[in-house]
Amino acid sequence: MSRRLVAIDAGDPHAVYRALHDALTGEGPAVLPRQHGSAVAATEDAGPVPRSVALVVETSGSTGVPKRVALSADALLASAAASAGAIGGQEPGVARWLLALPAHYIAGANVLVRSIAAGTEPVILPPGHFDPIAFSNATATLDADLRFTSLVPVQLARLLDAGRPALDGLRRFDAILIGGQALQPELRERAIDAGLRIVRTYGSSETGGGCVYDGVPIGPVHARELDGRIELAGPVLAEGYLGADGTIDRDRTDASFHTADGVRWYRTGDLGTVDADGRVRVTGRADNVIISGGEKVSLDAVQASVRRQRGMAESVVVATASEEWGQVPIVVVEGEPGLPLAELRTAVQAELGHAAAPAGIVSVERMPLLASGKPDRVALARLVAARS
Repeated sequence: MSRRLVAIDAGDPHAVYRALHDALTGEGPAVLPRQHGSAVAATEDAGPVPRSVALVVETSGSTGVPKRVALSADALLASAAASAGAIGGQEPGVARWLLALPAHYIAGANVLVRSIAAGTEPVILPPGHFDPIAFSNATATLDADLRFTSLVPVQLARLLDAGRPALDGLRRFDAILIGGQALQPELRERAIDAGLRIVRTYGSSETGGGCVYDGVPIGPVHARELDGRIELAGPVLAEGYLGADGTIDRDRTDASFHTADGVRWYRTGDLGTVDADGRVRVTGRADNVIISGGEKVSLDAVQASVRRQRGMAESVVVATASEEWGQVPIVVVEGEPGLPLAELRTAVQAELGHAAAPAGIVSVERMPLLASGKPDRVALARLVAARS
């Protein structure tokens, strides 16, 4: 059996919220929120999808090919219930969320789903450029026993930099979920010192969004490490990836989802470990490793090392081709770098070895970002290649 899939302009989060409500109750079609400005009408029939599907999320493809992730109502509601069990708000009507992320991004859609599950209306910031003042004003309207929001690290940093009104607003939240990219230790410490209740989340569209909070799988979610890769299981997992015809693309789905001993697992693209107590530790992306001079180099490890250096906390490391070495790491910074290349190379080499030492620093006026707030690594790699 199938149901209709309707594409909705995520520039109208209220419309996405209403459509999701109907999709979760079975009264309406499945929902495909699309980035504002994309080639889509306010409401557009996107064809049939499997009956179980309630939400389709188009991934931005920061390092790979974009995918259409199909999530069932059961998975979305299981995610909402696990989150409420972890941070509070299981009783109907007591929790209210503030939406500060794009509705076509899984974390933004989850704010709407969790509002629906809680039986409350979300407070929605105007779409577009994130404004700390608008965020602070919106917090004053959160009239509920429990208040929550989801942010990406760059938003948190801007709010901390904005001063007293923004801090007062942030302190009203019972939990602030931070995801989308790694939360740097310095930023986390700033937030904790300011009295904020920060929760680091880990997950993806394929897991219904964040399903690991502060390293611990929430609710019925389980984690394991297999061949150095993190795998996740539980009722929050997506149905798979949609093909062009609206059915599940079995080849692509089976490459990421598999069943072992009766348990369905999602094989993430992340390297890491899972401790005996179940705590998840992510060390980097499996697809973010290059071969430089015959040696494997993790760009995530290089980036972490670079970010620990003076004035380099927001830098991004990408790879570029090298006739001599095959590929080499390049550091991209917004504005002027915090220290010269020679000093940076010495610091990274001392920690990670010669092959990991950055071959150059590229300055950009503004770091290109995806809608999720993550650096657009594809755009950065192209920019670096064009300058070399």
